[in-house]
Amino acid sequence: MTPAAAPRLRFDFHAHTFLTDGQNSATDMWFAADRLEHRVLAITDHVALDDPTPLIARLRQEARAYEDGPMRTLVGVELSMLPPRRIAGAARAARKADADIVIVHGETLAEAVPGGTNRAAVACPDVDVLAHPGLIEARVAELAAAHGVALEISGRKGHSLANGHVARTGLAAGATLVVDSDAHGTDQLLSIGRARQLALGAGLDARAVERALADGPRALLKRIDQR
Repeated sequence: MTPAAAPRLRFDFHAHTFLTDGQNSATDMWFAADRLEHRVLAITDHVALDDPTPLIARLRQEARAYEDGPMRTLVGVELSMLPPRRIAGAARAARKADADIVIVHGETLAEAVPGGTNRAAVACPDVDVLAHPGLIEARVAELAAAHGVALEISGRKGHSLANGHVARTGLAAGATLVVDSDAHGTDQLLSIGRARQLALGAGLDARAVERALADGPRALLKRIDQR
């Protein structure tokens, strides 16, 4: 009798390709994630106010290579550097273009981001994840919890500087936490072991780590599937 395959434990909702600022194709990224036994990898290339339809169509075409495999491919966008008042409209446009997931480039410590981005993102019903939200305020984290928007603990150099603050503030607010790579190349994807280390390094205890690696991602997938 063939032994049952071990469950795939790694969920990652934030990665990029050479269609924007990444180094590899979507097919390359999904192949690498599959070898790392990911359960889910979302490709979320950058858009602003440009039409997201061609990007999403291209990614969806590449995703067909993995449609029968054990890993789920998600196609989406990361809304980046928009005036906060334009986030809701851009998120709606991404939904109309058939994005599975919409994330927003949050107010990271690594870059100058328009003030108010975090609040506008978590207030928007079409946004699923606030990526690397930096020194997110407690009341904004509470709004994220109320609206079901996940807060990201980031594996990206620079963006990860505020992971401890995000973890602490998100937990206090009861927000959903997820651990994402923000990978811009195949070598930047995180194994489940590395993701667990990242969450521990952000100050989460063992129970909270498992919630961020499993419960949070499952809640986010349920949100995505119910759209």
